[in-house]
Amino acid sequence: MSENNSNTLGVMLAFVVGGVIGAGLALLYAPSSGEETRRRLRLEAERAQGRGMEGYKTAIDTLEEGVGKAREVIEEMKGEVAAAYQAGKEAYQKEKAKHTKEAV
Repeated sequence: MSENNSNTLGVMLAFVVGGVIGAGLALLYAPSSGEETRRRLRLEAERAQGRGMEGYKTAIDTLEEGVGKAREVIEEMKGEVAAAYQAGKEAYQKEKAKHTKEAV
């Protein structure tokens, strides 16, 4: 399993590094002026930042939803454990009373 994760990580890293190198080469050989290139870079950086913030917000929402569901499950289990404890306690008391009456 970890070998598969390692391979996936290596492929992703190679893809990102290749993208960065490709972007750098594209800027070096672009027929645009420096001012135009800087403007395009600034716009792309702003877009990337927006996409990053959207992804961050989505991750936070998903995490909060998961925490809420976990709390619901814990509360439900807590109720079941309390009910089982109470049923066991009552059964014990009935058996104890039955044996006490038999002993007398």
